[in-house]
Amino acid sequence: MSILLDENTRVIVQGMTGREGSLRTAFMKGYGTKVVAGVTPGRGGQEVHGFPIYDTVKEAIKNEGMVDATVTFIPGPGLKNAVYEAIDAGIKFVVSPVERIPIHDVIAMVNYAMANDAKILGPGSLGIISPGKAAMGWLGGSEDWAKMLFEPGPVGVISRSGGQSGTVPWALKVAGLGISTAMHIGTEPVLGLTMADVLKLFEKDEQTKAVAIFGEIGGTLEEEAAEAVASGEFTKPLVVFIAGAWAPEGMRFSHASSIVEKGRGTAQGKIKALTEAGAHVVDSPEEIAPKIKELIN
Repeated sequence: MSILLDENTRVIVQGMTGREGSLRTAFMKGYGTKVVAGVTPGRGGQEVHGFPIYDTVKEAIKNEGMVDATVTFIPGPGLKNAVYEAIDAGIKFVVSPVERIPIHDVIAMVNYAMANDAKILGPGSLGIISPGKAAMGWLGGSEDWAKMLFEPGPVGVISRSGGQSGTVPWALKVAGLGISTAMHIGTEPVLGLTMADVLKLFEKDEQTKAVAIFGEIGGTLEEEAAEAVASGEFTKPLVVFIAGAWAPEGMRFSHASSIVEKGRGTAQGKIKALTEAGAHVVDSPEEIAPKIKELIN
């Protein structure tokens, strides 16, 4: 099994006719993702990589059948309308690789998704991959790299770092393990799916026996993950590394969301919350895979 995305997930690409949309569509198609169509207003009737382009999401669904998910290669100012359009058409999972979205737009999108029982991965997410099944977004980079880096197995991966979204699965593969699903959670200050949300999904997945998190200082995602563990909503082994422990309070670190304020979001606070909840916090990324292997065995 896997979470959110598998070989049967029917996907459209909003913005398929753009440069990134076209490139990533080729990657997703090559990897085996069940892409069915693209949507670009004003480009209806065209084709990209053999996929028909429609002017609207509803038109795509009318002609191609129901769609489970969409990935949005849409410029920031137009993202909110594109997400609303997808959700209004009945799509329940949106992967949004777009960064630098107006914060009020993100808040509106997240609230709209919640009100309509839909899920948004991102904004600012490199994407998601379920090895050997499907990929959405940029995660994996190319068909060959994705097949080399991501091996099917029993570990779920959640990362706040785009780069580590690939290196953690690689380390798990080298350790003789593989992954069920890996995802980059996103870089914006407000996100759709949180770490706690994803942990609850991994809890229900039979393939996933443990989860690895590559975290960072700033924000409250890791503290919320700790709350999910403490409340019993996630009971499987959880191994976490928190990057940026060296940073003084108030320093911006990496992403826009990584801001430490008033004791919230510090590495020390995250480590304390996770450890007290029962998660295993390691001191370096290199320790993630060995610790996971130890706990599973």
